[in-house]
Amino acid sequence: VIRHRDVRSSYYGVIDKFRLQVSEQSQRKALGKKEIIATLLPSAKEQQQQKEEEEKRIKEHLAESVFFEQTLCQPENRTASSGPSLLTVFLGIVCIAALMLPTLGEMESLVPLYLHLSVNQKLVAAYVLG
Repeated sequence: VIRHRDVRSSYYGVIDKFRLQVSEQSQRKALGKKEIIATLLPSAKEQQQQKEEEEKRIKEHLAESVFFEQTLCQPENRTASSGPSLLTVFLGIVCIAALMLPTLGEMESLVPLYLHLSVNQKLVAAYVLG
C-alpha cells in the first residue's frame, strides 16, 4: 500500500514513479522490475476542469517510458500469430525439394548433374526441415 500524505492542489498532475523489483529471498540478483506511474488527481469537481490536460500528459509520458524489463528467466508473452511466417514456409519447400533431388553418383536420372546433391547436403536439408 502506497499512500500520499501531503495532498495539495499544487501536486495535482504530478507524475510519480514507483519501481517494484522482484528477486529471490536468498539472492540479491533481481529477476525483474516494473515501474508504476501514479498521478495525484483532484476531486470530482476539480477533475472535470483538468481531465483533458492530465490525460494528454499521461499519454505523452506513457509513450516515452519503458515499464517492464524482462529477464532471461521469464518466458515472453507474445500473441499467437495466424500461422508460420513466409520465410519458414519457403525454407521448408526448399529443403523438401533438396531431399527429392538425386544423390551424387546416380547415373540413371533425367536431372542435370549440377543438381545432384551430396549425402551431406541432404543431411543438412533434413536437419533444417526437422
